[in-house]
Amino acid sequence: MTQGPIGVGIIGVHPDRGWASTAHVPALRDLEQFRLSAVSHTRMEIAKASAEKFGFDHAVSSTEELVNHPEVDLVVVTVRVPEHLGLVTTALEAGKSVFSEWPLGMNLRDAETMNALALEKGVSAMVGLQTRANPTIRHMRRLVSQGYVGEVLSATVIGSGITWGEEIEEAFRYTLDPSQGASMLHVPFAHTIDALIFALGEDFQTVSGTLVSRRPTIRMTESQEVVPFEVADQIAFTGKLANGALITSHFRGGLSRATNFHLEINGSKGDLLLTSPVGYVGLGGFRLMGAQDGETLHSLSVPDDFGADENVLTGNVKKLYERFASDITSGTRQSPTFGDAVKLHRLIHAVEHSGGVARDV
Repeated sequence: MTQGPIGVGIIGVHPDRGWASTAHVPALRDLEQFRLSAVSHTRMEIAKASAEKFGFDHAVSSTEELVNHPEVDLVVVTVRVPEHLGLVTTALEAGKSVFSEWPLGMNLRDAETMNALALEKGVSAMVGLQTRANPTIRHMRRLVSQGYVGEVLSATVIGSGITWGEEIEEAFRYTLDPSQGASMLHVPFAHTIDALIFALGEDFQTVSGTLVSRRPTIRMTESQEVVPFEVADQIAFTGKLANGALITSHFRGGLSRATNFHLEINGSKGDLLLTSPVGYVGLGGFRLMGAQDGETLHSLSVPDDFGADENVLTGNVKKLYERFASDITSGTRQSPTFGDAVKLHRLIHAVEHSGGVARDV
């Protein structure tokens, strides 16, 4: 495997905005296992500005130059979803390890294609399902596996998409376009259901979903322009796990004046409750509570949890990279793989095509 720090090449870093500059770069700069080797952008002046600002060793103007650079071991893809298939394929064909943000592809077929190529090339390939790295979600997984709730009978999720409400910032206008693959179903709902699957340690057997668009238009925050709203802002979901447990969820666009995130696991011996005032990945902080037998619901401490002044979004990504470093250098399997992404894409595909009728996953 690689000797010394893992050389990272990131495709499409902008010096002033974007998920790569706000989450990936800060996470990588804090980890001695990685080195910021190269950054690419179609506009060379932007690549150079990003390299200078963030401390990359090299700036290049093409994906091909980045993936074939001798100092790049890991290629990170954080651009919009329609570009993932082409960029990830190019990196894999070059024999490089890959970290692609979620969604992995535009659809199930794309995800299966990339997963098959990663397996063929025998490289490490991780998808950005960062809730799996969150300390609270991981602690819930431990509690469930240790029998805290006994046999899982059911789980209930209420969630808010944060975006897709009355207003939306210009930077997220693309999420209103179904052809971009970044709707509320594909991002916040998918991340949340994946976190629940991870915490419970069980796969779905059947799922059904109803997608509703209740807002015909939405207002742009900056300009106050009113534009068409073409994706679902209401998601009703029902699923049955392989062990027979029933899962129900309602996700709605925007933010609620009441409950914004509520995940409850009910079991034969106890219950777990996870809440957040804002969002589905712990933005605003998670609160974990539990009770067994005759206990009253009470707060549970989380080992290695984020501090009050830590950035949760960057922290989740940083913990993903820590696990991925072990996978690359030591052959472990701690991070969410392209295979995990295929499973989640398969679930989303089933929901999209269920029409409210239960479908096998």
